[in-house]
Amino acid sequence: MSDRQAPRRRVPGPAKPPRPRGAVRRQAGPGARPVRRPGGSRPPVTRPLRLGSPRPRLRLVSLALTLVLLAFVVRLLQVQAVDASAYTARAEQNRYVVHTLAAERGEITDRNGVALAVSEDAYDITADPTMFSAKQLKIADGPEQAAALLAPILGQDQAALVRKLRPENRNSRYTRLAARQTPQVWKQIKDLKTALANKAETDHTTANVLAGVFADPSSQRVYPNGDLAAGILGWVNADGKGGGGIEQELDKQLSGKDGKVRYAQAGGREVPTVGSTETPAVPGADVELTIDRDIQWAAQNAIAEQVKQSKADRGYVIVQDTRTGQILAMANSPGFDPNNLAKADGDAMGNAALQDAYEPGSTAKVMSMAAVLEQNVATPLTHVVVPNRLHRGDRLFQDDIDHATWYLTLNGVLAKSSNIGTILATGELGKSQPEANKVLHKYLRKFGIGSYTGLGFPGETPGILAPPQKWSTSQQYTIPFGQGFSINAMQAASVYSTIANGGVRVVPTLVRGTKGADGRFTPAPKPRQTRVVSARTAKSLAQMLESVVDDEQGTGVKARIPGYRVAGKTGTANRVDPATGRYRGYTSSFAGFAPADNPRITVYCAIQNATAGSYFGGQICGPIYKQVMEFALKTLQIPPTGAKPANLPVEYKP
Repeated sequence: MSDRQAPRRRVPGPAKPPRPRGAVRRQAGPGARPVRRPGGSRPPVTRPLRLGSPRPRLRLVSLALTLVLLAFVVRLLQVQAVDASAYTARAEQNRYVVHTLAAERGEITDRNGVALAVSEDAYDITADPTMFSAKQLKIADGPEQAAALLAPILGQDQAALVRKLRPENRNSRYTRLAARQTPQVWKQIKDLKTALANKAETDHTTANVLAGVFADPSSQRVYPNGDLAAGILGWVNADGKGGGGIEQELDKQLSGKDGKVRYAQAGGREVPTVGSTETPAVPGADVELTIDRDIQWAAQNAIAEQVKQSKADRGYVIVQDTRTGQILAMANSPGFDPNNLAKADGDAMGNAALQDAYEPGSTAKVMSMAAVLEQNVATPLTHVVVPNRLHRGDRLFQDDIDHATWYLTLNGVLAKSSNIGTILATGELGKSQPEANKVLHKYLRKFGIGSYTGLGFPGETPGILAPPQKWSTSQQYTIPFGQGFSINAMQAASVYSTIANGGVRVVPTLVRGTKGADGRFTPAPKPRQTRVVSARTAKSLAQMLESVVDDEQGTGVKARIPGYRVAGKTGTANRVDPATGRYRGYTSSFAGFAPADNPRITVYCAIQNATAGSYFGGQICGPIYKQVMEFALKTLQIPPTGAKPANLPVEYKP
């Protein structure tokens, strides 16, 4: 059977169950009935799981997505097309803020660098009124709530703050609530603002009513020495601009240039993740004045005390370097404190030494004598017969005291301050009185009378000097002894500095120079110089002015300074009352320089309308001259020359 296939074996299957007895076996076929199972039940038929069609659900989802996208498209069209401008405005309102970066104002110092005016950090408290609307805050009384919180901090009326936060112009985006507040004030507001913002984040019923309050960095002007030199310095007004004095005159240099910063904010707070842009501020220049703080202090104290004792309207003292024209002090009384303008007297908020125009009186006689000497009409030793009365024009002239006929030298006319003697001397300036008037007028103009001093100071008066052809009959004879024209105190001081400087007038200066942001010092331009009289004439005048102080017959003996040669002149003039325009009271004055033979310092003092005690210039201004001059000589370490005085004769024997 190797080549044959082995026979298949039948493997027995499972045994079939026995057919029940009596069962009929039926053959299947057409129309045959199914065979009944025992017990009459069928076994369960397991059918396969069939999934439903996904198309209806996909249609439903697609429809829902289409509706959502359609809603977004409609909203987008509304935002970008229909209400674009409104939403842009709201976005800008709640996002970007632009603040001014105030430039730091430059310092003002004295000649030694001592600070006279400085700036300290401060803030202008501002607000955006549109952020206090009912629509913005979701409350109706936002301005009232904000004002109630701010009023005690800012020290302002609550109702006034409400009006600022709810202005008539509802589109207003800026209002200043308070200017130049201290950093402590802004910190209080900022802390309160932050606390409200934090609470509003967790409690939606709370509105941050201070979200629209901001602070612009600014500065506050401070004057460390109070009222010292206030007339020179001036002040800074509420807008941060110079309101008087050097602050006003040099406002552009002192102010610098403001910058700007723009940043994003939300809910009143800066968003640090969004970039900001900034244009930095350029600080102002520092200004160095010519004045010396210590000399200014001495002059101010001296004039204030005398004005008080004399119960006078006001007074002024000027101290000037005779060689350079630089002003070392310019003091006024009464003065004011620029730190507290609310309590300042409006009439005192200026520089009366430059703004008051008044008739100088006998201190002006030195100009008449200068013309007489320069024109070679006379010498200091020329004899002048001075009668008790002098009839000229329609008037009868006399001296301050009643006297018999005086036999004086020209030097004596100045020493005894004789009005009559001065009229007689100046009458020789021309062949006729009108010609003499023209010559005298020419010299007055050369000394700077009737012109601005050159300081460029706000409110300065040039005084009044009419042309000679318009001089009245009385003016022809009163102008030579200092009445009938007007000057300011600086002009008077400059006359004596011109004589002290050998006859050369140097335009007075108050500013030594400026220092820019780079720290570089730029000196002020050199002042203009003009020769007025010859050096010979100036020297003769200086010797004549010594007689006023040194000679016992002189009117200025109270101005003597032990060890120093002093040149000076007294003045007592009828005063025009600025309120009525009529003569009332007197202008008392004293002017001079020292050392007389090598001048370095000029001091001029004037007091208006002294009503208590003496009103003579030599009596009330002579001591001030002495006090201030002594202090200045010591401060600047100027020693006596040690030379003998000229001792020119005052009288002669006929």
